[in-house]
Amino acid sequence: MSSKNGTKVRLDAPPDKLRVRIRRREKTDSPQYDEVFEIPYRRNLNVISVLMDIRKNPVTADGKETTPPVWDMNCLEQVCGICTMVINGRVRQSCSALIDDLLVESGGNEIRLEPMSKFPNVRDLKVDRSPMFDHLKKVHAWVELDGYHDLGAGPHTSQSMQAERYAYSRCMTCGCCLEACPQYFEDNYIGPQAIGQVRLFNMHPTGQMDREERLDAMMDDDGIANCGNSQNCVQVCPMNIPLTRAIYETNREVTVHGLFGWLKK
Repeated sequence: MSSKNGTKVRLDAPPDKLRVRIRRREKTDSPQYDEVFEIPYRRNLNVISVLMDIRKNPVTADGKETTPPVWDMNCLEQVCGICTMVINGRVRQSCSALIDDLLVESGGNEIRLEPMSKFPNVRDLKVDRSPMFDHLKKVHAWVELDGYHDLGAGPHTSQSMQAERYAYSRCMTCGCCLEACPQYFEDNYIGPQAIGQVRLFNMHPTGQMDREERLDAMMDDDGIANCGNSQNCVQVCPMNIPLTRAIYETNREVTVHGLFGWLKK
């Protein structure tokens, strides 16, 4: 498989130059445009390393001096989720996206970097992920504490429940599932990320105190009924969170709550 400029990449014969096409924007209300950069190829780079190389000398492939690209990064260990972007058409973390793997996948010597499209684009590859955190507030995605004194041993839970809760607790609010979801747009669907957290905290013995509040939120106009079951979310989740199971289990809870919840009031 060849790239647009006819260069085919093999690990035993890597290219001399790596081409990086970046979708850019000067500010929120400015038009987007592409700039292409070239840097010397080195083995074992990740996308963050490439962006840092470009930042040192921000000159495009045709010799035009420009501004350094803007992006978010923090932990560099695929834990915080802040460096998420669309790389060669697939949403993923730029810290764990290895250049050698990307070149083999594409068969060329060019990688394409774009910001996520489901969040407000602040500048270049940087987006505002506030809507995700607003959704977490809406579903009360935390456990209330009754003071900080010693309350003794907590309630016993089965190994299977512990394992399922741990899987949901690994969510790093990166936004991959929302970017891949065809139903998700900021105001019309709360998204699989929030639903997974509803499942997590409704399974928690103390978190169950706010269970009905979370289920009420799931019944709003932007709630779980808007899920189209495309299952893209579980395909792109970097932490392999069982989001489709969370949606199924939460949907069942919402249905029962909608039918019989009024009896508790």
